[in-house]
Amino acid sequence: MIIIGITGTLGAGKGTIVDFLIQKKEFIHYSVRALLIGEITKRGLMVNRDSMTSVANDLRAENSSSYVVDQLYLKAREGGSNCVIESIRTEGEIVSLRKKGDFYLFAIDADTEIRYKRIQIRKSETDDVSFNTFLKNEERESSSEDPNKQNLQRCKELADFVFMNNDSINHLHKQVNNALKNIL
Repeated sequence: MIIIGITGTLGAGKGTIVDFLIQKKEFIHYSVRALLIGEITKRGLMVNRDSMTSVANDLRAENSSSYVVDQLYLKAREGGSNCVIESIRTEGEIVSLRKKGDFYLFAIDADTEIRYKRIQIRKSETDDVSFNTFLKNEERESSSEDPNKQNLQRCKELADFVFMNNDSINHLHKQVNNALKNIL
């Protein structure tokens, strides 16, 4: 069983990589976002980026810095198929998954303006924000000394493969295919 973790900045194209892995490579998808939305709903909170960040940080602080992805890994192990876990946010999550074997981390980024336009088009429950709020969210999630909080910069540094996604989806697919050739 190969596990690919996906990390990246807001609107960079994490979901595009996931869709490619599911549709073209028959990977099974495990979503941190879906797990957190379930927990947010259970707590009676509004689903937005602030509650997602807060609940994820709470779960990590109460359990371990890798708690969220460890829950998804348990589900993936039951299935036994190649899988993708989206969205890796802390160094602890990476360390935990690396200990489990056959884990590869993909990081994705794109220019800020491009990413903001993408989230405006996507319009998920966490995307309805001004450009200034988008930048503040990004700053909050990019680094932290607290191991239970998001640190996307450190995750990117630890990635096995880093993709820039300023071009076409086709170009991104080629980058992912080249990485998969190295893995498989």
